[in-house]
Amino acid sequence: MEELNITATIRTGEGVKGELSKIRAEKKVPAVIYGGHKEPVSITITMKDLEKIVKAGKNTIVEINLPEGKEQALIKEIQYHVVTDLPIHADFQRVSLKDTMDVVVPVKLVGESADVKIHGAMVEHILREIEVRALVSNIPHEIEVDITNVTITSGISAGDIQLPKGVELITDAQAPVVHLALPKEDTASTADAATQPGSSSTKGKKDADGNLTKGK
Repeated sequence: MEELNITATIRTGEGVKGELSKIRAEKKVPAVIYGGHKEPVSITITMKDLEKIVKAGKNTIVEINLPEGKEQALIKEIQYHVVTDLPIHADFQRVSLKDTMDVVVPVKLVGESADVKIHGAMVEHILREIEVRALVSNIPHEIEVDITNVTITSGISAGDIQLPKGVELITDAQAPVVHLALPKEDTASTADAATQPGSSSTKGKKDADGNLTKGK
């Protein structure tokens, strides 16, 4: 599992008008660390450090250096401003490397099926995340699924995924993850072509006597 190291400051003055706006104006983000049978701690981190955490992806352990010691945590939620789309608050959950947790892990497809080239099949990635259970120290950053051997008559379900040692699947094993689909024929184009002048369609027009005629 990946790990990042950042430094945070204890946030004081909660409830003071304008305090949060002042923090954000300094390109910092108010945050909280909770869980682990300890009291929540209000902190402030830099925007730059939060960007590093986001870039590292889900399930990255963050070691937060505080004046009174270190905290290990996972980022659980980031709130963004509805207009500027800038982060305005972050939640961290304390963890221990000896803890077992249920977490959601992204699924990344790798490889290429021969049927994509041969038949023009399209890859339909249905389940993009799966839930697993593992020690915090064993939580994977992402899970790769090789689709090289997938064909238009087969697919991959959650239970088919080869998980790392010590990682247990929580998602329904029958849940479809990926399959191939052939592109649908453009029936509308076919119908239009049949009505064009010079078409060999058997549908004709009526003459003055009401008899059907067919163009040549």
